[in-house]
Amino acid sequence: MTAPKAPVRVVAFGGGHGLSASLRALRRCAPDLTLDITAVVTVGDDGGSSGRLRAERGGLPPGDLRQALVALAADEPATRRSATLFQHRFGGATTAGLTGHAVGNLVLAGLIDLLGDPVAALEHAGSMLGTVGRVLPMSCEPIDIEARVRGAAPDRPDEVVTIHGQRHVAVTTGRVEALRLTPNAPSACPEAVAATEAADWLIFGPGSWYTSVLPHLLVPGLAAAIVASRARRLVTLNLAAEKETLGLSVADHLAALRWYLPDLAVDLVLADAKAVGDPEPVERAAEALGARLVLAPVAVTDGTPRHDPDALGAALVPVLGADR
Repeated sequence: MTAPKAPVRVVAFGGGHGLSASLRALRRCAPDLTLDITAVVTVGDDGGSSGRLRAERGGLPPGDLRQALVALAADEPATRRSATLFQHRFGGATTAGLTGHAVGNLVLAGLIDLLGDPVAALEHAGSMLGTVGRVLPMSCEPIDIEARVRGAAPDRPDEVVTIHGQRHVAVTTGRVEALRLTPNAPSACPEAVAATEAADWLIFGPGSWYTSVLPHLLVPGLAAAIVASRARRLVTLNLAAEKETLGLSVADHLAALRWYLPDLAVDLVLADAKAVGDPEPVERAAEALGARLVLAPVAVTDGTPRHDPDALGAALVPVLGADR
C-alpha cells in the first residue's frame, strides 16, 4: 500500500485583502492537494481600528492578522459564525468609543494582553475559528513604514519628500522611490523564520506592493531565511495598479523585489493574461529573477480587479503539486 504524501508546506507573505485572497485560494486547493499553510503578516498598519488600538494601547496592529485568521477559518456553522463576529464592526452613536472597531481586533488585543505573547494569542484565536493553517506576524514588534516619494504634491512634481505611516504611503499620489522600516532592522518572529526555512513553497502577493509585500524583505532575519530556504518561490501579481504603485509597470513590480532583496531568486510568476497585457516585458522581468511566467485567468468575471479564490486556487494546484 502506497504511503500518503506529506502535506506541501506553503508560507504566504503579505497583508490585508491581498493575503486574504491568496489564503482563500490555497484553501480551494483541497481536495486535490494537502497543504500545510502558514500566513506571515505585515505589522505596519497605523490606520483605522488597528491604528487606534496601536496608538492607545501599543502592541501589534491586529487588523491584517484578523483578516488572515478569518480567511483560514473552518467552513463549519459555529466557526463561520465566529468568523462573522470577528469581522463585525461597531457602528452608530450608541457604541461611543467602540465605533469603527472590529470585534476581532478587540479580541486579539485582549488575548495579547492576557497571554503576553502575540504568537500564543494568534494560536488561541485560531483555535476559536478552527483555522486551516497558522497565522504569524512577520515581527513581534510593531513597525512603521516610511517612503521617499517624488511628486507627492501635484504642484511640485520634482520634489522628493518622506511620507510616514502605512496609511499615508498607501494613498500617496506620487512615485515611491525608496521604502524603509522603523526600526530599521526589526527582529523577525522566530516561528515565521522557522516556517520559512522548512517550507516547500514561499508565496509573495498579491497585495499592496509597498505596504504589504515588500516590507517582509526589509526584516533582516526573515529576508535571510527567504534567501536561504530550499523552498521554491512563487510571486502572484496584482490585477491593477493601486495608488501607491501608480506609474509602476507590471514588470517594475518584479524588479522592485530584486531591488529590495538582491539575492532573491524566484521560480514562478503567476499573472492574469488580461492584467499583464503585452507579456514580453513581464517575461523578461521574471527571467531576471530566474522565474518562468505562468498566465492564467484568475480574476473575478465582473470586471473588477479582484482575484477569484476558486480560479486562483485552480491555477495553484498544478504549480504547488508539481514535483521538483
